[in-house]
Amino acid sequence: MIRHHPEDALMLAHAAGQLPAGPAIVVASHIEQCPHCRQRQQAFEALGGALLETIEPAIPQPDALARTLAAIDAQATPPRPTTAAVAVRAGRPPLPPGVRWPQALHGCAVAPWRWVGPGMHWSRVTVPHDPDSNLFLLRMAAGRKLPVHSHSELEMTQVLYGSFHDGRQHYGAGDFDGADDTVHHQPVVSGDGICVCLASVQGNLLPAGRIARAIGRLVGL
Repeated sequence: MIRHHPEDALMLAHAAGQLPAGPAIVVASHIEQCPHCRQRQQAFEALGGALLETIEPAIPQPDALARTLAAIDAQATPPRPTTAAVAVRAGRPPLPPGVRWPQALHGCAVAPWRWVGPGMHWSRVTVPHDPDSNLFLLRMAAGRKLPVHSHSELEMTQVLYGSFHDGRQHYGAGDFDGADDTVHHQPVVSGDGICVCLASVQGNLLPAGRIARAIGRLVGL
């Protein structure tokens, strides 16, 4: 049962297309797994449509259509996927049996698993239209834990498989966690198996301890 969901403000921003690429993908991945949040998303989208209807329409400039068509013509035709691009998709790192890749990651390049510590592997996710997004997968073995840390801005996590707790709550498959600069926590994987999460970090993680900071630099956090 999914118990943890994005807050209303995040859902509304997502429905309005106002989230940066990384957070938007994490929220979309949650919505894929959560029937309750699919209903919430539909409600927020309907609310946004109703608000648009209350806005007095603006009169466009006389050359607005011509400029729009010219801008469209100036754009290069999107290239067809190359063999290399297809290979990148086909070569995604393995997930536990039965776990599907989120549709929200369609078109993203997912790097192979990279060892970052005993029982811990990390994979960079590159978003084509925003390659600077700090989006990644994290796979941790049972009982493993991340260093105690906080955040300069916002960290979003979607649990794809397994579960963890961080001293505040327990998060299982399908759950979403949002942690801002007021949260100091230490995620610990439950003892019954591995945990795989999709996460986005805006700003930086603020780990406590020299080793933790070294790991953060290793993975670009």
